[in-house]
Amino acid sequence: MSDTTTAEGGATTNGRLSHRQILTVLSGLMLGMFLAALDQTIVSSAMKTIADELHGQSLQAWATTAYLITATLSTPLYGKLSDLFGRKPMYLTAISLFLAGSLASGMASSMYELAAFRAFQGLGAGGLMSLALAIITDITSPRERSKYQGYFMAVFGVSSVAGPVVGGFFAGLDSFAGLTGWRWVFMVNVPIALAALVVVSKVLNLPHTKVNQKVDFLGAGALTLGLVPLLLVAEQGREWGWGSPASLAMYLVGAVGVVLFILQERRMGDAALLPLRLFRSSVFRVSTMVTVIQGIGMFGAMMSLPLYLQIVKGATPTQAGLQMLPLTLGIMIASLGSGRIIARTGRYKAFAVAGLGLMAAAVFGFSAIGVDTSLGVVMAIAFVLGLGLGSTMQTLTLAATNDVSPTDIGVATSSVTFFRQIGGTAGTAVFLSILFSTVGDRIAAAVRSAMASPAYVAALAQHPEFAQRMSGGLDVNDTSFLSSLDPVLARPILEGFSSSMSTVFVIGGVVLTIGFALVWLLREKPLSDKSAMEQRAEQEADLALAG
Repeated sequence: MSDTTTAEGGATTNGRLSHRQILTVLSGLMLGMFLAALDQTIVSSAMKTIADELHGQSLQAWATTAYLITATLSTPLYGKLSDLFGRKPMYLTAISLFLAGSLASGMASSMYELAAFRAFQGLGAGGLMSLALAIITDITSPRERSKYQGYFMAVFGVSSVAGPVVGGFFAGLDSFAGLTGWRWVFMVNVPIALAALVVVSKVLNLPHTKVNQKVDFLGAGALTLGLVPLLLVAEQGREWGWGSPASLAMYLVGAVGVVLFILQERRMGDAALLPLRLFRSSVFRVSTMVTVIQGIGMFGAMMSLPLYLQIVKGATPTQAGLQMLPLTLGIMIASLGSGRIIARTGRYKAFAVAGLGLMAAAVFGFSAIGVDTSLGVVMAIAFVLGLGLGSTMQTLTLAATNDVSPTDIGVATSSVTFFRQIGGTAGTAVFLSILFSTVGDRIAAAVRSAMASPAYVAALAQHPEFAQRMSGGLDVNDTSFLSSLDPVLARPILEGFSSSMSTVFVIGGVVLTIGFALVWLLREKPLSDKSAMEQRAEQEADLALAG
């Protein structure tokens, strides 16, 4: 390992940046973070419309899961490569891949094509968030980092507000500038990505300590072998059968991949993609376990809620985006408030505990909503969920990265992001699988119950074309017909969807309750008042004196 420290733009540094220098670097990071954050919200609000137009409502999980799989798999690789070769080149690579994937996704002609292009887009997304967090950790100390919390959360807040509204707006347009409206959900990334490339190229000039290590490509291959089959069976298990030969084969291949990955990481030692020594720290270990669980609940709820608003409550994509505003407000209030208190007191565990408790309570609350639940109640529960998310998301990352060596910041930060993505990917795939595997039976049961109602029978007689459609089984791949269907006939279908979504939320609440129990085990370690760059500079100075 070399102890030569130079800025990626050529300048030398003692590791401390001024407030103005930090803000200059953050201006570049914000654009990259905005890309990743915006994509998560803009696509979810428009996915129902996209799936209807591409006739693949039950296939929508492929488009989401493919993106999350590649984003998850590439995250630890970005962290390790940035430790080896520097943050700037890897961040520019991530933006470029995301840009190309966005262009391709905007041209998709089927759900299968969209899934493939979203997978490519995910290769870039894996670096956008994790590297931004690593760079933030490089240049700010844990104690002072909360001073900049407002800047970070402003990005998430704007994207959380703009994403659903813009996504809903474009999804509701027949065409815009010669392209089908929903295609702009992806095309809107292009000018932002181009601006990010320019800004990052100019402002992201940080010191980098060259590390002479091999890239753990075997570890990356083993991780892929272990993760992809398990996520595929999570998505396709309802069609294959959870105990079918195909599912059993996926379980076996995934288990072999996980074992090979652990053996490879143990063999590689410090050069490992995910160094196992990080898990010797109880703080890092507990933080990552809770992060996985939080990811399951966070992504599961944030994917299911827009579907409830659009399918059950009949909201347009734009309306559904606006109805998610209380969630965003809760995130911003809790993040800003907790950040200021942590900066003043240095205490953070209470926010992680309270946040997981609020998340669990909110998701259980969602399990009780139905067709007739008022929007006010739904939005109030969403606000509580936002408070929980805002209290825990950055707190868990702060706890984990505060307890690792400054030379491991890249891989540690990417590991936390990786495990959150693991939870999110698995949660999204499993929750959507549960939803669409149960909704058919729930609708059938609701229709049988409605047949006892004279009003329903009379409405059915007045719409023989719908009766014929129902006789062959309802196709849930396209739910657009609900907006023009007789409310009496639509009622049992909405009840069926609502019942399945309640099941999804109950399971999510149970998962988050487990996380709430585990987070009490988190040991609160005093926060350092030096950034990772300062600590590395001090270590190198000590080595120079000793030499």
